Amino acid sequence: MKKRANKVPEEEQNLCCCEYVNRFGERSHVGACCCDCEDLDDACDRFLKREPQKPESLSHVAADVTDRLRVPWLWGGARKVDLTVIPPLLLLPVLLHVAALHYLLGMVVLTALPGLVLWYYYFTHRKKGQTLFFLSLALFSLAYMYYLFVTEVLPDGDVGPVQLAVVTVGVTLTLVALVLTKRGPGIVRPNREAVHSTVTYYTPAADRDPAVNGGRRDVTMTVASRAGSPEGSGAELKEGGRRNWCATCRVERPPRAGHCRICGVCVLRLDHHCVCCVGQTNHRSFLLTLVLFLLTSLYGISLVLQSVCPNQHLFLALLYCPGVYEQSSTALRFTCAWYSSIVTCGLLHLLMVQVINVSHNVTEREAREALRDKTARTAYWGLVIDTGVYSKGFRGNWAQFLTMRENPNPPSPAPINPV
Repeated sequence: MKKRANKVPEEEQNLCCCEYVNRFGERSHVGACCCDCEDLDDACDRFLKREPQKPESLSHVAADVTDRLRVPWLWGGARKVDLTVIPPLLLLPVLLHVAALHYLLGMVVLTALPGLVLWYYYFTHRKKGQTLFFLSLALFSLAYMYYLFVTEVLPDGDVGPVQLAVVTVGVTLTLVALVLTKRGPGIVRPNREAVHSTVTYYTPAADRDPAVNGGRRDVTMTVASRAGSPEGSGAELKEGGRRNWCATCRVERPPRAGHCRICGVCVLRLDHHCVCCVGQTNHRSFLLTLVLFLLTSLYGISLVLQSVCPNQHLFLALLYCPGVYEQSSTALRFTCAWYSSIVTCGLLHLLMVQVINVSHNVTEREAREALRDKTARTAYWGLVIDTGVYSKGFRGNWAQFLTMRENPNPPSPAPINPV
């Protein structure tokens, strides 16, 4: 017998474009963002009285600010703004213009910027938190480079309509491939026959943001989940040989599937987490995005360097271009060419690793686990990692990769109630 609570609260149905449900499950308005903030009032009061702040006061204030940053939306009330989207939009143009002032400033900025991005990458992955910083940085870098190409390079007359059309088509195809990548990696779904009941709660959960999904929490009860806690049942299943059982998602994973701790779901043939989870469904479109971006970037860099240093070889022009800092326009173009080259080198390394892994029929997750367990063969300074488990030869591996089903999503096997 299935129990379903499909009734949606009336106040969620009638939200106007400037209203939203805050993290306490209360109806609020974007016009009241700076009003009625008890956490902020308490923090300011303690600061003025020179009293020590509560340990959780700053986190509560940050949570309130993050929850109240909303943009009016025509459907479903005001939308939440992710703070991680803002830094690339503000810092990238400022840093590139600063780097164009002098070659020494350019060396400092173009050296520090990749270091800061890598530091933030390892920081967020260590904390296992979701962020839109890298997606925002990638999209804005692509859009801003194209904007500078049209406004700075095209007016000089060194680039014709054909070159502009090629760059425009490359940028468009890259965005289309990225949209296809973001459609989903292929999530492992529970077996419907194992579902006992589905209950919908509208009270906010303590361990998640109640603003997500309108404060709604769907809980699917399976036969195995009725036996006890996730930790206990997961341990019993592992002892019984069910090593593919995910105690978090309450599903039995198919072979090569893995749990992404950033997205909180199990993904078919999980490779890694980049701007999104890369799995069985979107792995090919992810590689296509990299290829299209690299081809467009290399072609755009060559056009920019030809316009800035027409008498120099392309590679030499990137290293030595006399008189490039005499004009602000040429200095900015040269700086953007260097920035695009740094990004291109990073993505070229990622593409090379991906091609090598596909050639050996191993995912990035499997390669890391094999290196940790010391069960893989490595070559070429660790670039080639061969586990020897799923490899069918070079042609067989690429044939299997290119013919993976686009929309698999098979339900996981029905979990057996451990005794």
